[in-house]
Amino acid sequence: MASKVYFTTFKATENENLLMKLNRLLKTAGMGDIDFDDKFTAIKIHFGEYGNLAFLRPNYAKVVADFIKEKGGKPFLTDCNTLYVGSRKNALDHIETAYLNGFSPLQTGCHVLIADGLKGTDETLVKIDGEYVKEAKIGHAIMDADVFISLNHFKGHEMAGFGGAIKNIGMGCGSRAGKMEQHCDGKPHVITEGCVGCGACTKICAHSAPIVKDGKASIDQDKCVGCGRCLAVCPKDTIKANFDDSIKMLNYRMAEYAYAVLKDRPHFHISLICDVSPNCDCHAENDIPIVPDIGMLASFDPVALDMACADLVNKMPANPGSVLSDNIEADVFNECGHHDHEKHDHFEMTHPDTEWRSCLEHCMKLGIGTMDYELIRI
Repeated sequence: MASKVYFTTFKATENENLLMKLNRLLKTAGMGDIDFDDKFTAIKIHFGEYGNLAFLRPNYAKVVADFIKEKGGKPFLTDCNTLYVGSRKNALDHIETAYLNGFSPLQTGCHVLIADGLKGTDETLVKIDGEYVKEAKIGHAIMDADVFISLNHFKGHEMAGFGGAIKNIGMGCGSRAGKMEQHCDGKPHVITEGCVGCGACTKICAHSAPIVKDGKASIDQDKCVGCGRCLAVCPKDTIKANFDDSIKMLNYRMAEYAYAVLKDRPHFHISLICDVSPNCDCHAENDIPIVPDIGMLASFDPVALDMACADLVNKMPANPGSVLSDNIEADVFNECGHHDHEKHDHFEMTHPDTEWRSCLEHCMKLGIGTMDYELIRI
């Protein structure tokens, strides 16, 4: 059975601006049917790496937060710390970045909570017994919430093909250890250049895997279980993960993490297709959008929502000067052995090694949602 996905363009009038239009979209799509009364409600959003300007404007987050508060809910904006080094690696830097990008309580009407805590180690272990993940490591504050809402900036992604609802939920809600589990089967290792032998990694490890000798740390791979906690505490960022797994495996694990976040509680999903940068908002820069702005979508089904967004993007012409336009002109698609040039996929054309459908197909297998949808224009 097809899921309902509600859609409206970015066309506004004197009587209805875009913020009013988003509010109407939420009402029409049925978000108000959720029991928010006195419920802690996580609004999962990407605050944007500092320097990136493609992330969603905080004004949209305020519309969602105000909608929840009108229904008696207690909303908070949330995300988990990043695995890589940047402006969102720990909660203090993460919150500062969120505020610098406009997501302060004064602008959005609700507070920011970094779900996996100060150093990315505050997690809830969610047993799911999946095909690839047995126990998902999810940011604790996200799992503490009674209701889960995803507010997604739909854009390209260098590994997943695109970043939409499932990416925002699955990868975004994973703690630092959870993100590492999704990215690879490998274990962390020490880049000895830069290591000061402080021993922070030895203190956090429950398995005595890190060893400091002659002023440098190393990790016993036989003892290491790959939890990633040493990455979180290293003050010099000299502990790295081995990103050596396949794109499909990343997608499968990401789907199973999304299942862990969504199961057994009410959830709703909103995606805005605007400033469709070729890469994730985790980049400290954003390139020319690959297609023009399209609109706003909402659904109770995150899989159908992602599929609808992907279809809408693929119907659009490429923006001149974008990576997508350059790759089309260079005929990168045919060089990579994919489909006929006239039937190319915008996301695979932007990043030819990606396989985004495998994620949505695995989501369907897990029962998260369906790729079949009815697009209802309002």
